[in-house]
Amino acid sequence: MLSVEQLFGFLLAASLITLAPGPDNLMVLSIGMSQGRREGIAFGLGCALGCLSHTLLAVVGVSALIASSVEAFSVLKICGGLYLVWLGINALRSAGGASIKGDGSDRKTSGALFLKGILANVINPKVILFFLSFLPQFVVPANGSVTVQMATLGILFTLQAAVIFGLLGYFSGAVGQWVNASPRVGVAMDRLSGIIFVGLGLRLMASR
Repeated sequence: MLSVEQLFGFLLAASLITLAPGPDNLMVLSIGMSQGRREGIAFGLGCALGCLSHTLLAVVGVSALIASSVEAFSVLKICGGLYLVWLGINALRSAGGASIKGDGSDRKTSGALFLKGILANVINPKVILFFLSFLPQFVVPANGSVTVQMATLGILFTLQAAVIFGLLGYFSGAVGQWVNASPRVGVAMDRLSGIIFVGLGLRLMASR
C-alpha cells in the first residue's frame, strides 16, 4: 500500500512533469487547435493510455531484478538517478520558448488520433527509460509489495496524465494562444521540471 506521503509526493511530481512543455502535451495542443477539442482530447488520452505499457515493463523488469539481486536493484537506482539528473540538467539549459502550430493539415478521425497517441507513446524509448528511472523513486519496500507499489504508481501516472492531457485538449485554443504569446512560460516550466528531475535523481541515488 502507498502511504499518504508517497501518494501526494508522487502525484505532485508527476503532474509538474506532465505539464512541462514536451512533445506529447505540445502535440495535444497543436491537434486541439487545428482539428478541434474532441480530436485533441482523443490524442491526449491515447498518449496517457500508452503509459500502461511502460508501467508493465517497469513492474516486470524491476520485480525480476529485485528477485535476482538486491545489488542489481541498487545499480538500477543509481543509473536511474543519473538519468534523471541528466534530464534535469538538459531542462535547465534549455532555451525554452516552445511554440505551437496548428495548421489543420493531415486531418484524422478521433479514433485514429487516439490510436496514434497510444503508438507514439508505446514506441518511444525515452519514455521507457523515464518510467524505469522515475517509478522506483517513490517505492518504499517497507510499505509492502514492490510489484504492487510500482503497478499502482504507474496507473496513477496514467490517470493524472489522462486528466491533464484531456484538459489541455479541451482548452487547447486558449492554452495554445497563451503559450505562443508568452515564451517565458515555456522557459519557466523547463526550469521547474529541471529542478524536479535533478532533485529526484539525487534523492534516488542517496536512498540506496
